[in-house]
Amino acid sequence: MRILGIDPGYGRIGFGVIDKIGNTFKLIDFGVIETDKNADLNKRLLEIYEKMNELINKYNPDEAAVESLFFFKNVKTAIQVGEARGVILLTLQQAGLVIAEYTPYQVKQAITGYGRAEKGQIQRMLKTIFNLKKTPTPDDAADAIAIAFCHGNYRRF
Repeated sequence: MRILGIDPGYGRIGFGVIDKIGNTFKLIDFGVIETDKNADLNKRLLEIYEKMNELINKYNPDEAAVESLFFFKNVKTAIQVGEARGVILLTLQQAGLVIAEYTPYQVKQAITGYGRAEKGQIQRMLKTIFNLKKTPTPDDAADAIAIAFCHGNYRRF
């Protein structure tokens, strides 16, 4: 089972690709999609759509996991992230993927056993879980790996 984890945003979208074989996990790749910060939002949304399709075609995931939106202090940012998230969900749906959504609390709980864990704790646990030489960075990519791992744990195959 190949899982694509997505940490949504509009400036930087984290992605993590993992394989689950039985009860074991293997990290395939991770990184970020960055959009042109000088472009208007509509062009950035198109860029997200195109790059998400590239990811799907490259890794051919079976399922996808996306972090659900949480509270934003800045309403404008929340709306823009929500629009980007809509493009991400549409792209995943068009590809025929099963899509699961998890709250930040659920993801932290799945990785550390503590729903209020800090980013550093999550990154150190991912390093251990996937037997990595370094902690995964940037934060958006690490979050996406954690989202994929959370799905691998919660999903009933």
